[in-house]
Amino acid sequence: MPFRSRWNAYWRLMRLDKPIGTLLLLWPTLWALWLASEGHPSWDNLLVFGVGTLLMRSAGCVMNDIADRKVDPFVERTRLRPLAAAEVTLKEALGLVAVLSFASLLLVLTRNLLTLELSLPALFLAASYPLTKRFFPLPQAYLGIAFGFGIPMAFAATLGQVPGLAWILMLANVAWTIAYDTEYAMVDREDDRLLGIHSSALLFEHWDVPIIMLCYGISLGLLFWVGQKAGLGNFYYIGLTGAACIAIYHYGLIRQRHRDACFRAFLHNNWVGASIFSGLFLDYFMR
Repeated sequence: MPFRSRWNAYWRLMRLDKPIGTLLLLWPTLWALWLASEGHPSWDNLLVFGVGTLLMRSAGCVMNDIADRKVDPFVERTRLRPLAAAEVTLKEALGLVAVLSFASLLLVLTRNLLTLELSLPALFLAASYPLTKRFFPLPQAYLGIAFGFGIPMAFAATLGQVPGLAWILMLANVAWTIAYDTEYAMVDREDDRLLGIHSSALLFEHWDVPIIMLCYGISLGLLFWVGQKAGLGNFYYIGLTGAACIAIYHYGLIRQRHRDACFRAFLHNNWVGASIFSGLFLDYFMR
């Protein structure tokens, strides 16, 4: 395979052509950096966590495709992924995971010991998440913990400790992840049922839409609590209100459970994270 085609296959294997996953991982990390630093995160923390988020999301995508390599060819949405389509070998994919993980380790080594210690469970969660779909009925909750581990790491890198506020923020992220990843799982519901793969869409069945909205509500309620504990002001709550309005819009998209509309709702969660961050940023900036 020519070099350009090979690189294109690696690029798609890491989902660099689909940045939504990186953004959904980045927003909660930025919330944490801004809260921990009271609106003044250091440039080196922004660089380390920004690049680290991209590297770990890419590594997670490759690990996911390695775990699903015998399933993806039978799912319409995933059958053309590079590993499923044999554009990339298993050996190449494993090598790519090793390179991405090593690069992430080099980044975290520039932070303090507590951040390094927290990176170990973060790596375990990212590596083990794809396997949970085989036996755990609610893998979206596990994903929420994996996606949220940048939160305690950001507090650790900034403060040298992880206060209770960080764990409340992480719980908010878990609830949000269950909401948006259930929207995503609704797209693959029938394929997952046939292949015996667990997902929240299968677990919740006809309760999927109300539970998604409940999870949005729990997430926003916890974020409201975060604002109270951190002494945040009106701009932050305006950002939360914007996120709530977007969640209500998602209800209109998913209530008929059409696959394309559910996928649009999933992609649209980027604006939920952005609205919350915008409110947080403006609240500190305007002080």
